[in-house]
Amino acid sequence: MSNDQHVVIGGGGGFIGGHLAADLLRQGYTNIRCIDIKPFDEWHQVHDGVENLQLDLSEKGNCYEACDGADEIYQLAADMGGMGFIELNKAKCMLSVLITTHMLMAARDRGVKRFFYSSSACVYAQDKQTSEDIVALKEADAYPADAEDGYGWEKLFTERMCRHFREDFGLETRVARYHNVYGPDGSWEGGREKAPAALCRKIIHAKATGDHDMEIWGDGKQTRSFMYIDDCLKGTQMLLHGDVTEPLNVGSNELVTIDQLVDIVQEIAGIKLNRHYNLDAPKGVNGRNSDNTKIKAYFDWEPNIRLRDGMAKTYAWIHDQYMAKYGATASSA
Repeated sequence: MSNDQHVVIGGGGGFIGGHLAADLLRQGYTNIRCIDIKPFDEWHQVHDGVENLQLDLSEKGNCYEACDGADEIYQLAADMGGMGFIELNKAKCMLSVLITTHMLMAARDRGVKRFFYSSSACVYAQDKQTSEDIVALKEADAYPADAEDGYGWEKLFTERMCRHFREDFGLETRVARYHNVYGPDGSWEGGREKAPAALCRKIIHAKATGDHDMEIWGDGKQTRSFMYIDDCLKGTQMLLHGDVTEPLNVGSNELVTIDQLVDIVQEIAGIKLNRHYNLDAPKGVNGRNSDNTKIKAYFDWEPNIRLRDGMAKTYAWIHDQYMAKYGATASSA
């Protein structure tokens, strides 16, 4: 695929969208449009050489403006966050269905060639995720449907809508089920951050203040896999430009418990903390991992950046952000 394509990134002011725009610029793309509802000073990254628009993509007219002249669309825009956010904002998460509905309609009517939708591992049936000792989730495990309430149901419904726009209208839709994407330039405080960033912040705070007590949501035994942003970007573009029309897992299969993730961050930080487990906090399902059989069969590739390596880069970035914001006050606490 040539890099003179007109590419639109819905949610371009978000974590993944900002990294995607940077990656496309590195590849020499010259016609990129990023759209996000947030004011520009709240975007995770703002790039020169990109058409940046502040628009609410839940509004149909804005989606037609966003898709005007587009060849390819990466639809990443959604109202979402980590488990603490999605468990407490189910209606907000489900309203994201308006964004992709209107983006699909606009893409169809504007003659867009390819449309990527970022789905989630939250589509998977909850009865397959009740134990920490899990079998990795295959794509077929989304049915019979019993998705994560709110956010997961919105993602699963929208996957089906993408399929039917392809079948009924010929719009080439592609769907990835992301598994816990993390890395620098993401949310690290404020309530929308995910576990890797939240744990980095807590450990950095402990080290800066000398308060060596930290709270962990759940019992620490929950199992997850975490995918570094660079792997996410590669898998995303591979799917959009490939011929696979079914939803595919895009996630690491390096399974860890939350306690093991804490171990990794503590080792990076050079500190050991006293762990206190909050069993009443949102913690999600007990076990979840990505079965990568299909993506390996189709593309001879799977996400492969080691968690320890990705967390070292993420920790360093969050450390700099934390110290720039709180350094003086933290050290005097």
